[in-house]
Amino acid sequence: MRVLRLTLLGSFALVTLSCGGSAPAPESAPEPAPAASETRPGFAPVGVAPCEPVGDVQVICALASPEDLVVLPGDEWVIAAGMREGGRLQLLSVRDKTATAVFPTAAPNERLDATTYPTCPGPLDAEQREAFRSHGLYLQPGPDTVHTLYVVHHGARESVEVFDVDAGTTPPEFTWVGCVPALSTIRFNGVVPLPGGGIAGGTVAGTGNVWAWKADTGWLPIPGTEDSAPNGLEISKDGRWLYIAGWREEKLTRVSLDQTPVQRDVVQLGFRPDNLRMSLDGSVLFAAGHTDKNGQSITDPREPLLETSNVSTIDPETLEVARIFEHPAIEGFVASTTAVRVGDELWLGSARGDRVAVAPWPE
Repeated sequence: MRVLRLTLLGSFALVTLSCGGSAPAPESAPEPAPAASETRPGFAPVGVAPCEPVGDVQVICALASPEDLVVLPGDEWVIAAGMREGGRLQLLSVRDKTATAVFPTAAPNERLDATTYPTCPGPLDAEQREAFRSHGLYLQPGPDTVHTLYVVHHGARESVEVFDVDAGTTPPEFTWVGCVPALSTIRFNGVVPLPGGGIAGGTVAGTGNVWAWKADTGWLPIPGTEDSAPNGLEISKDGRWLYIAGWREEKLTRVSLDQTPVQRDVVQLGFRPDNLRMSLDGSVLFAAGHTDKNGQSITDPREPLLETSNVSTIDPETLEVARIFEHPAIEGFVASTTAVRVGDELWLGSARGDRVAVAPWPE
């Protein structure tokens, strides 16, 4: 597979803004994106960078830090997080390259599953929804058209919020069904479901472990995840292996679950991996992350708006790594934090940008 290397050409192309296009609108009007003046140091302002073509790369713009992406089975829809203040879960049309905010809305669908999520105090109220920010995502395909979406949430409460996504409708319908509040000492980044129920969360503050939550035990650290510098997470299709993106240490750690003694393997990636995503068939992992503006390891002080995007494929069994994509920072996009394959396209999200990039799949 050849590595796609592109030179800095300017801003990506806007295909359609999140408020435009032919994708059907939800019943409740989406909340507005942050104003262009609302920004943080090291974050691209929303709506300021021009959306103009860069070769054959497309962009879906006016998003608030789409840090993570997941693909619904069928490759017709992608869900994007919104990590910045004012961020929303966005439903992206693969065909039309449009975005529609689906949560929070003025009147979201809500149905608490108190049996599965007994520690959840209930849905977010209107004021709490205003503070909603979504970070890491995980989609667990269901046996039919209803899938489960896990969302790392920062805002009025630190939690994992859970949704049913009914892909049998057009567009898919989102229903909030529960939450798992975090410990007061922990702030999460990534999430995956665990075999037999429960979830695992990667931390961005508090500890160097990955933590597991089950209804009967609460939160407990997962053995073997110590010092893994956890950021994004993935899990093998059979539930035997946990994969941890070690962002600060440019590594990926694989840890066995429910096995004594724990087996742990580490490989270096050559960039700071943010999120991990497994292909639907479980045959390949995608890792996306940053290097500095020259493609070398990041050193402090960082220059986030000049950092380079990187994507590698990883064999989940052998841990063989292959770099498939490198790109210098682009105004408004910045460095990639997640990568997914959708048909013959490579979709990239960015925690510090205001757009999702869509490139041809590198051959």
